[in-house]
Amino acid sequence: MKRLIGFAGLAVAVGLSGCGVTRFMDRSAVVAEPSPCTAKRFEVYFADSEARLTEAARQAIGMAAAQLQGCDIRKVEVLGLADARGGATANLSLSERRAQAVAEALTAAGWPAPAFEVEAAGDEGAVTDAGVREPMRRRTEVLVDAVPR
Repeated sequence: MKRLIGFAGLAVAVGLSGCGVTRFMDRSAVVAEPSPCTAKRFEVYFADSEARLTEAARQAIGMAAAQLQGCDIRKVEVLGLADARGGATANLSLSERRAQAVAEALTAAGWPAPAFEVEAAGDEGAVTDAGVREPMRRRTEVLVDAVPR
């Protein structure tokens, strides 16, 4: 009798385990791939007191250009920044050159030049209220407004 109950239980378990098995659907039928054509933000860093693009900066720009290759780029905002070393006038000039270098590299990568807004903040905001200098300000911030074509 115990064997009969054991076999019956095993048969029920095997039968029920098949209930949970479903056919696998094609992933694209249930999961939508996100569009790469959305608003993006990335940063491009520079060496101290430099406006020349580093190899890492060129790679970051190349990756962003490749990601948005099939998109309609409506607007690109490039904001150049500088740290608190040096004078305010020199830092403003440096941040302008940084922003321009990034805009030129993005244009060379095929992005539409009329869509660019290039601005410079210089060293404004490079020192915190507590008097701490922010070295990570040696960069440009790039905001891209892109939509699918």
